[in-house]
Amino acid sequence: MEQELKYQPKDYKSDQYVRWCPGCGDHAVLNCVHKAMAELNVDPKDIAVISGIGCSSRLPYYMNSYGFHTIHGRGAAIATGVKTANPALNVWLMTGDGDCLAIGGNHFIHAVRRNIDLNIVLFNNKIYGLTKGQYSPTTDRGFVTKSSPYGTVEEPFIPAELTFGARGNFFARVIDVDLKNTTDILTASARHKGASVVEVLVNCVIFNDGIHKQITDKEFRPDRTIFLRHGEKMLFGKENEKGLVLDGLKLKVVTIGQDGYTLDDILVHDAHTEDATMHMMLGMMGGDLPLALGVIRDVDAPCYDQEVEKQILEVQAKKPHRTLNEFLMSGEIWEVK
Repeated sequence: MEQELKYQPKDYKSDQYVRWCPGCGDHAVLNCVHKAMAELNVDPKDIAVISGIGCSSRLPYYMNSYGFHTIHGRGAAIATGVKTANPALNVWLMTGDGDCLAIGGNHFIHAVRRNIDLNIVLFNNKIYGLTKGQYSPTTDRGFVTKSSPYGTVEEPFIPAELTFGARGNFFARVIDVDLKNTTDILTASARHKGASVVEVLVNCVIFNDGIHKQITDKEFRPDRTIFLRHGEKMLFGKENEKGLVLDGLKLKVVTIGQDGYTLDDILVHDAHTEDATMHMMLGMMGGDLPLALGVIRDVDAPCYDQEVEKQILEVQAKKPHRTLNEFLMSGEIWEVK
């Protein structure tokens, strides 16, 4: 029997004017967040939306829920405290490629490593938009920006690689123009128990317009992206005529019916396998290989916040003092007048 939905997307919208540039991809993500929360059927009073600093970090203002617009890069640390103090809350962290992976990089990797039950939505436009166009940790090598007038000389972070390196258990990737799949993926990430990371490739119409055009444009998308679904063949192309196979220790694109390859040769996506080797390979695809979208990894593991709560209850059961005040008032005490 399907759960009766008590809430609608409008129930999660605040009365605040949305202050993003017209055409910014953040509008689409906000819309999908509202829809995902309605699908999850969570009471707005049981939701906390945390952010750091950046264009995407304004999102808590547009939520009819608890929220906290914190300081640059510290959203993950604040969200960790919120979730640990109140594990019953549905906690979301809204962050950008600069906020999350530059000044906030250390907080991000440890939130993922600890597997705190946070829904981390990483807006990636490969630029610092709020501060007017400096290159970010995900900006491609050689890209010209206001802070790299002759092109960057740095290798960028790939969020999937960083997440798996931090022993992450849930990683997904979506694009801002695909509202249906973005809503579904955000819903799946919230249902995952543990730290979930959803990288959303968003467009900055002012300072990095068209940065994802090679994959978001409908003309190119079928051949340059592959949407992964657990238990299904890794197929892509306008007619699903292409697929992924293993060629030794590397992934390879083949066309079904050519060079002796059949549908049976195409790999089946297993998002739930604990071994992250294939997930890393899928997350790192690009160039001659299609960019992987959808849920790449979704593995169950103990949650930090649940383990802390369990530990506290176990210790309290064995100790005579169940609260801090009881402990402070025990033993020899005196009153100063």
